[in-house]
Amino acid sequence: MFWVYILRCSDASYYTGHTDDLERRVAQHQSGEIPGYTHDRRPVSLMWQECFQTREEAIRAELRIKPWSRAKKEALIAGDWTALKRAAMPPGERESRVAAAPRLRSGRTEEDR
Repeated sequence: MFWVYILRCSDASYYTGHTDDLERRVAQHQSGEIPGYTHDRRPVSLMWQECFQTREEAIRAELRIKPWSRAKKEALIAGDWTALKRAAMPPGERESRVAAAPRLRSGRTEEDR
């Protein structure tokens, strides 16, 4: 099994990586054993993880998630698929779609459900 994970660093930034041993890798990030991005941004917190059958699938998922915006990563972490879909839209399109969505009595759009 291979894992893709997102860590929240002490400066509130996110780090995305992959591993075949999630517990060990998070401990390595936490201890500073891994040089690089997380070393000077400790402590870190595991915010999200997903398991894959092959390393290739995990690497593809990591490379897809890494460049995502903060809003999109936070939607993934929260499991908020509506927010993730909205964050994936170009900003101009995002606002026009929200404005065009029919409102419910609650004031929310169909998309917000």
